[in-house]
This record gives sequence, structure tokens and C-alpha cells, in this order.
Amino acid sequence: MTDPRELRVSDAEREHVVTLLNKAVGRGMITLDEFTVRTDTALAAKTRADLNVVLVDLPGMVNNELARERTELKNTMSTTTRKGHWVVPNELVIRNTLGTTNLDFTAAEVPPVVNVDLDVSLGTVKMLVPAGSSVNFDAVEITAGELKDKVHNSVGNPHFQLKGAVRGGTVVIKKSKR
Repeated sequence: MTDPRELRVSDAEREHVVTLLNKAVGRGMITLDEFTVRTDTALAAKTRADLNVVLVDLPGMVNNELARERTELKNTMSTTTRKGHWVVPNELVIRNTLGTTNLDFTAAEVPPVVNVDLDVSLGTVKMLVPAGSSVNFDAVEITAGELKDKVHNSVGNPHFQLKGAVRGGTVVIKKSKR
């Protein structure tokens, strides 16, 4: 597995860090000269390690892309949907019993690696991942159910790492055509 610090960053992550640096100037934490140097460094960053350098000594200034933690989606005999703009955590737990969970990641803020822990009993999970994404589901145990992988890509960004159990349910993974 790749060290998370070596994962490449997006333009949105660079811009977010510049916004944090702007706040640091407003709070008197850094000077305008320091802001200029750090902004240049942030805009030139290729990896998370490069990007983190400009925030490491600023208490309370956190790149939210790195700070995401864990979210649990529980669903019993109902439907849970996430679509449009939403912030995807590093770890997403899906507990679905006799229901449907629809996750559209195409317009979401997605970290480079998303760990998805499945606990599905007689339910359905549908994932629409961005074009260029990769999915690994080797750690998913399926009993009397099925997993339909329409992505067929083990290398890409963002990467979705699935694990857990699907009992009498279905998981469908599709990629966006955009």
C-alpha cells in the first residue's frame, strides 16, 4: 500500500490550503512574506507531504482533506442516498439491513483513498465512482449475494478499498462516464 503522504494532491486541495494560509495571516500567525512563500509552495505541491509542510507549524490550521475520519451510514428497511456535493470521509461504514444505500461520488470531495466497511444483510449498495477511480473488493465476504464490478480497475485515483460482509445482498460498483 502506498504511503498516504506520497499520494498526489488535487487543485482543490491546493486551493483549500491557500485558504487556510489566508486565515493564518488574518489571525496574525504568519506574515505576508511568509504567506507568499507558503502559497507558492502549496500551489507547486505534488504530494500530500509537499502540501503538509506549509501547515505543520500552524496550530488549528488543518487541511480538511487530511482530517476526515469515519462516518457510519445505518439503514434498516429504507433508503440512504448521498449525491451531489458531499465530503467523503477516509473511512465509510455502511450498515444496511433490507434497505438500499446509493452513493454517488462523482461530485463529492473524495480523499485519495476511501476505506469502505460493508455490513449488508439482504440489502443493496450502489456506488457510482468517478472516472479514473479504482476499486479493490478482495476483502469482501459474500454469502448468498453478489458483487457486480463494472469498474474493472485496480489502479486509479481515488481508490476505494472495500471490506466486510454481504449476506444475501448485492453490491453494484459503476464508474461515471464523465
